[in-house]
Amino acid sequence: MLILAFESSARPASVALVRDGRLLSQYTQCSALTHSRTLLPMAEDMLKNTELTLRDVDLIAVAHGPGSFTGVRIGVSTVKGLCWGAQKPCVGVSTLEAMAWHGLAAGGLVCPVMDARRAQVYNALFRIEAGRPVRLCPDRAISLGELADELRAFGESVFLIGDGAAITKSFLDALSLPCRIAPDDLVWQDAWGVAMAAQDKEPTDGAALLPVYLRLSQAERERQERLEQARK
Repeated sequence: MLILAFESSARPASVALVRDGRLLSQYTQCSALTHSRTLLPMAEDMLKNTELTLRDVDLIAVAHGPGSFTGVRIGVSTVKGLCWGAQKPCVGVSTLEAMAWHGLAAGGLVCPVMDARRAQVYNALFRIEAGRPVRLCPDRAISLGELADELRAFGESVFLIGDGAAITKSFLDALSLPCRIAPDDLVWQDAWGVAMAAQDKEPTDGAALLPVYLRLSQAERERQERLEQARK
């Protein structure tokens, strides 16, 4: 099976082609350009350079959240459009599950963390078993204090991945909880992880693909606060 995967949930934008679990090509940019300007041109260049076309693709996968609200929307919208135009099935996967694939070499307890602001991180916990990450809890927005309490109960070192890894490590270090950060080439999520996470998911069509935010956006929270104030 040939999977075309997209990852746009954080600052880097990434596209990848994976055939039967083997990476054929990956293209990543970490620039100031919006993902709406980079994702499709990157995919077009990658397909051209591998002498493949969208017709050759069996499945299109995307990280559908959590993450940057704008980035997730762009990724999901891009894949919905491609699926509609090319009549291809798609899969939306958890950004955090895709990130957990970067913990294969580390083994043990893997902790993807994305900075969710408001003193929280987007997080889920995984354990590497039989060459793949196995989920231990659902995706959630959680405070660093609550996360530290959970990790203390495991009593083992944890492998941190994501743009929240540095702040999480500082917090855990202050509590003398063992942890280590993924190296620079693995700390950010990428489309390879999305493709790997998509392999055992049930495909759907583009119309059913939806973003997963875990919580309201800042604009929605502010609107809700204004409505609550108006009712008082």
